[in-house]
Amino acid sequence: MIVPGNLFILSAPSGAGKSSLINALLKTDNQASTRAMQVSISHTTRDARPGENNGEHYHFVSIAEFKKQISLNAFYEYAEVFGNYYGTSEAAIDAQLAQGIDVFLDIDWQGAQQVRMKKPGVTTIFISPPSREELESRLRGRGQDSDEVIASRMAQAQAECSHYNEFDYVIVNDNFDQALLDLTTVVNNQRLKCRQQSIAQQSLFSKLLNIETVEPTE
Repeated sequence: MIVPGNLFILSAPSGAGKSSLINALLKTDNQASTRAMQVSISHTTRDARPGENNGEHYHFVSIAEFKKQISLNAFYEYAEVFGNYYGTSEAAIDAQLAQGIDVFLDIDWQGAQQVRMKKPGVTTIFISPPSREELESRLRGRGQDSDEVIASRMAQAQAECSHYNEFDYVIVNDNFDQALLDLTTVVNNQRLKCRQQSIAQQSLFSKLLNIETVEPTE
């Protein structure tokens, strides 16, 4: 019998290291575990960028098709960002979970609120930077953004962090190895819950509960 996968939400302000943690977790866990895990592939109406492939980075669809899916209540969550839509297909996620795959949604706190409404049992994780100073240092270290863009990202980060207490778990990414260990611990905690183990270890417990009592000899 297939053990259903777990659904995880990871949220964090830009620069907190969320993507690096997810990538490291996928690499180490998929090598060490028999349980598969993957990051959800979102639907979007924006055009594919160079190097992006349909079905690998995003599911690229038309605005008309996206709005049709909205009318069918087909998304766990969706949002419009700068004129483009992004969303998480409920059917696609449920199919992966049914196959025993642990799925990660890389979405913001607003998306997390939408998913909770439809799937209350989802496990939510907030990745926090260790300080404002470190976050700004990481953003500047990329060497990609102007002072104005960095100031905007810092303001957005403050808004994101104000919702940290809505999540089940909070991981402070100060030391990367420790943060990865913390994230791995959260994943393993969910896998070891009774509702999961009752299916995974069904044969074991069936045998244990049917052990015949041996009467002592005189």
